[in-house]
Amino acid sequence: MSDQQPRFSIEKLYVKDLSLEVPNAPQIYLEREGPAIDLQLQSGSKAIGENAYEVFVTVTVTAKSADKTFFLVEAGQAGIFHIEGVPQEDLAPLLSVGHASVRFDASRPSMEHSRSPHGTQPQKRFAPGAPKISTCPGALI
Repeated sequence: MSDQQPRFSIEKLYVKDLSLEVPNAPQIYLEREGPAIDLQLQSGSKAIGENAYEVFVTVTVTAKSADKTFFLVEAGQAGIFHIEGVPQEDLAPLLSVGHASVRFDASRPSMEHSRSPHGTQPQKRFAPGAPKISTCPGALI
């Protein structure tokens, strides 16, 4: 363990991947049955230099009804973090828990931006970090 004080800084936050697919448009917008929503979240980190780490999270949202896909949205956010003075045994939990939650909050604007011009606007908003509810079939929640 080092005698220096732990230091942490966010060097850069960026969009790593952003995509939207609406494979059954425009017919899918005529569907009256709301889709089932599947949300997948993946996160990870890797060392990219001395005391430098990339932390990333990928959110994939798929909306399907029977065998038809309404939409698929994927947003990958990442950040470069400078961390020093942290014992090696504390580094993995710090990267996996602490920074992944920071990245998840930052990914929400990218997800919202990716769907806004595509007719799937949210109907109700809650406090930041709270789930969104929509009354529009096929809308991202």
